[in-house]
Amino acid sequence: MCCSMSLYKRLHEANPQGVNGAGAATRRRDPVLDELRQKIHHHLIDELGPILYDKRLSEDDLRRRVHEQLHAALAQERAPLSAADKAQLIQDVSDDILGYGPIDRLLKDDNVSEVMVNGPDAVYVERGGKLEKTGACFVDEIHLRRIIDKIVAQVGRRIDEATPMVDARLPDGSRVNAVIHPLAVGGPFLTIRKFSKDPYQIDDLIRFGTLNAASARFLQAMVVGKLNILVAGGTGTGKTTTLNVLSSFIPGDERIVTVEDAKELQLHQEHVLALEARPPNIEGKGHVSIRDLVRNTLRMRPDRIVVGECRGGEALDMLQAMNTGHDGSLTTVHANSPRDTLARVETLVLMAGYDLPVRAIREQMASALDCIVQLTRLRDGTRRITHITEVQGMEGDVITLQDVFLFDFGMGVDEHGRFRGHLKATGVRPKFAEKLQDMGIRLGPEVFQPESFARRASK
Repeated sequence: MCCSMSLYKRLHEANPQGVNGAGAATRRRDPVLDELRQKIHHHLIDELGPILYDKRLSEDDLRRRVHEQLHAALAQERAPLSAADKAQLIQDVSDDILGYGPIDRLLKDDNVSEVMVNGPDAVYVERGGKLEKTGACFVDEIHLRRIIDKIVAQVGRRIDEATPMVDARLPDGSRVNAVIHPLAVGGPFLTIRKFSKDPYQIDDLIRFGTLNAASARFLQAMVVGKLNILVAGGTGTGKTTTLNVLSSFIPGDERIVTVEDAKELQLHQEHVLALEARPPNIEGKGHVSIRDLVRNTLRMRPDRIVVGECRGGEALDMLQAMNTGHDGSLTTVHANSPRDTLARVETLVLMAGYDLPVRAIREQMASALDCIVQLTRLRDGTRRITHITEVQGMEGDVITLQDVFLFDFGMGVDEHGRFRGHLKATGVRPKFAEKLQDMGIRLGPEVFQPESFARRASK
């Protein structure tokens, strides 16, 4: 591989201050360097070939082989590159081959919770609950599309003009959504919701202010006591994280079957069977839905069924499972309040395709569900549990609810705009506390005492 004088001339024109000057550092994208990067990238793919996908090679060995070939390829180039340009070129090519291109460093940043690519030239991230634009960008749509193809291929999914939308995941469980032409105007679009390498535990949620110690103890008692819990909230409120934390309370001697659209839950118990839905193939066959998997779990002798999210007719199968001896089941739904959650589940059950009377559906829900844990993403960017609500039963045609813990919005905000409030007990002892006590799980009265009474008692 060699570089002609015309490449040198174009390099010099792209950087009038000289190829060793500071001008290149101030440019977002140097088209000549991008061309050289593409050339070296294709050379490495040709040279290394199947080695890049050899599972027997460790990550360190693969990285070493790539860097050796990369330096050898650069040594053959006669382009007068500055040290900074050369280092950037090495970083870009290794990110493309070993990682996910320009967004690889963002995905490795522990402070970033979400990466949003709005086309080749616009990459946003979420840090601390706030959106900010980054300086990262792709060369062009083809470059971005290649990274998307790499991500979805890792989990056996595909994306093309016939199926221009896809849900996938990274190897660490981070959730991926991609949309390409013709649906994405100005795209492709790529959204990655990162999951922590070390899953959050209950102590982390307490530290973040998502809940407090008393409500954490209450939630743990409900999970151990095999109550059926529904985690509800809007998009990005932390439903899956909370579900993962609740699932961590399940005793290690129980058989757990998880059902998800794309595997995200990270359970550390020994006896866990993870099921993942499958989209149709290129002929439109082979589709396996969440509902198919939920029905199949009933034949797998589960002690617990954990469904990542109910978004269709599987809600009916989930309610039936909860009502037929599979106590302690957990799932999530999209809803903005406990009362909305019941309406949402009712709608999802109707999507199963059966002409069921509304009262029959509500009786199923009232019998199956014990508690709703409501999450809200507040204006300050924090994610908080705002309701822990007991499902008490039916009164006429209405399901009665009773809040056991509520977030106190009345405490206002501080000088930084952050809410001062936290989750407080309402003073109501739930009816299922007796059921927990029968199972040997005792919750003292201090758990349910309103804060003012608890302070007085401590004095």
